[in-house]
Amino acid sequence: MWTIPNILTTLRVFLIPVFVIVYFLDWKWAHQAAAFIFWLAAITDWFDGYLARRLGQTTAFGAFFDPVADKLIVCAALLMIIHHYDTVWITVSAILLMSREIFVSALREWMAESGKSAEVRVSFIGKAKTMAQMLALIGLLSELEVFMGIPIYWVTLGKILLAIATVLSVWSMLAYLKAAWKHLVAE
Repeated sequence: MWTIPNILTTLRVFLIPVFVIVYFLDWKWAHQAAAFIFWLAAITDWFDGYLARRLGQTTAFGAFFDPVADKLIVCAALLMIIHHYDTVWITVSAILLMSREIFVSALREWMAESGKSAEVRVSFIGKAKTMAQMLALIGLLSELEVFMGIPIYWVTLGKILLAIATVLSVWSMLAYLKAAWKHLVAE
């Protein structure tokens, strides 16, 4: 059970409270440090999957815990940007993103119980959504538009990527639903 990929996934879960606490610390670079911790967690997500396949260390625990870890840290970050930016469109985007995660997880679980999990496997659109979402959250959490006097526009890019992630999220949810629809209405 304690393979390198599973250790990385577990680390990602342990980083959640660290990330949240650092974000709310009362010091100048707290948000940037929290964005870095979130980035580190996002990188472990890529590495644990890569290493599990490369080293032949895929496990039932990893297959279960990896998506749970992803959803937990993303939901924490979405709640934090809702709190900080306090705008309707960021709140609606965050609610759509979280709702999609719950919906697709439930759909995949149901399809797996029906022996049809291959029909709702992760798609390219789903992977693109995840990439846009992670980059958006890093930019929005960092709150950096200017670094050392140089415009970098991370928040602006984060807002654009959040909109893209939201569109891809709804699109991929509808694609998964379409793939599963005939099984959902057959019973």
